[in-house]
Amino acid sequence: MAVSTGLGEPRGPWFLSPDLGPDGRPRWDVPSPGEDPSRRRWRGRLWTAVAVVALSTVSGAAAGGWVAGQDGAGPTAASAAPVPAELVTAAQKTVPGVVSVLVGGGAAGQSATGSGFAIDNEQHVVTNDHILAKGGGGAVTVEMPDGRRYAAEVVGREPGSDLAVLKVPSAAGLAPLPLAKPRSTRVGEPVLAVGSPLGLTGTVTAGIVSALNRQVRLGTNRRSAVQTDASINPGNSGGPLVNARGEVVGVNTAIATIDGSGSIGIGFAIPIDQVQQTADTIIGKGG
Repeated sequence: MAVSTGLGEPRGPWFLSPDLGPDGRPRWDVPSPGEDPSRRRWRGRLWTAVAVVALSTVSGAAAGGWVAGQDGAGPTAASAAPVPAELVTAAQKTVPGVVSVLVGGGAAGQSATGSGFAIDNEQHVVTNDHILAKGGGGAVTVEMPDGRRYAAEVVGREPGSDLAVLKVPSAAGLAPLPLAKPRSTRVGEPVLAVGSPLGLTGTVTAGIVSALNRQVRLGTNRRSAVQTDASINPGNSGGPLVNARGEVVGVNTAIATIDGSGSIGIGFAIPIDQVQQTADTIIGKGG
């Protein structure tokens, strides 16, 4: 299947290189005690080619073609583990609560798409701030899983944590997704990433939690993130990462990529405790 172009220049302003230490290695790449120095030097050279990339899909006059639309195969994403039966039920519960976020009509004809989900019964939708930023401040529309579309109000934005809260009319009837308890997520547990990568709504991919408290730059600050090998790609931004019980453990926000070549099986999600705290603050201020 051909992949359409116009999905965003990988090295645009949302391409974030890792902070490098004095030895040239990213600061999240911490050597193990007794590690072979030659291996550290090789790993340092590798990570200089790796960057953390936000996951919204962008189009418009200033946007170039996404690298997946070019000839030649890129790095292959890590293979997912066999899917436990519980994840089938979790997917059935989660997909109806995940929406597409469309931002258009901004400066220079910019537009962007991503994902989001309802966090309460008041029809507040959590998403990533960088989706709104890439859309150039244009009108925001939320598309329901059944194809209905509603104009969305921007309740508030927090660029520092790369989160934003929208609100859709009560007619949307979105049911909030259950949230995992703070600090209940465990390394190795199975998870699903749900969203609209490349505009493919209701896409579900499976993996595990690869690491917790991974320090990466999200938004304008360095923050702790949940690392996962579930396949996430442009358009997944703002969508939920859920556990086998269908509880949201994080908001998919960025991936590590080598030379802008798409998913390599290293994705990052904002932990749900940070998401809930920020969303509560935004909603409290904006209503």
